[in-house]
Amino acid sequence: MLVDYHIHTFRCGHAVGTVDEYAAAARRQGLREFGFADHLPLYWLPEEKRDPALAMPWSHLPLYMAEVNQARQKNPDLSIKLGLEADFIPGFEQDLREILSSLPLDYVLGSVHFLGDWAFDDPGLIEEYKNHDINELYQTYFNHVQQAAASGLFDIMSHPDLIKKFGFKPTVPLDELYRETVAVFKENDVCVDVNTAGWRYPCAELYPSPEFLKLCLTYGVPVTLGSDAHKPEQVAAGIKEAAALLKEIGFTQVAVFSQRKRSMVDL
Repeated sequence: MLVDYHIHTFRCGHAVGTVDEYAAAARRQGLREFGFADHLPLYWLPEEKRDPALAMPWSHLPLYMAEVNQARQKNPDLSIKLGLEADFIPGFEQDLREILSSLPLDYVLGSVHFLGDWAFDDPGLIEEYKNHDINELYQTYFNHVQQAAASGLFDIMSHPDLIKKFGFKPTVPLDELYRETVAVFKENDVCVDVNTAGWRYPCAELYPSPEFLKLCLTYGVPVTLGSDAHKPEQVAAGIKEAAALLKEIGFTQVAVFSQRKRSMVDL
């Protein structure tokens, strides 16, 4: 069973397409189960500093949830899940906990897109990489990912090696950093977003890397699948290839979610 748990809509400010358009695309791709995960508003920033191109404003959140629920009613033969992608910001855990606990979600993707004020995956800010030691940057990034997993806020850790997006690679081996991170994932019972968007960016590699996924299998960390679609034609993009890679590594199941509860289905 193939799923796509990482789909964005125009509501997030940097995607195109409505919930209905994505649902129609998912149907064309033969998906029986998929989930929307638009970006939660930038809760840690004062309202005047929230960039509408990065995440929806608060006023759009109820509209987004209503649109997903309406799509469920229109497509009773499909399993459509309501999720959100939420940024982990150290020091704001309680704020996020209160927000998420008030929402009727099926799952929450946890992401690290910011190191301090720097949105390191923003193509417009790529020059900032020149101001950092790449080895130290990877250490800082994965420390944030580990903190996010340990926070208990998230069901799925999204694109856990996103720091490689633009192809900047460290000069030191990543084995131990990967192992530490996967161990934290296991300890805190989170799932990994096997995210095909990496194949569309300069790193030209699945998020996370096959080496990271092999450790997930060894440690018993569950995985799910996501395209990170930002336009309808990207729904399920690369999902079959990702599933084939997972099977090659040794995975036989993927995680699915309902009302923040995880279950496993055969690949």
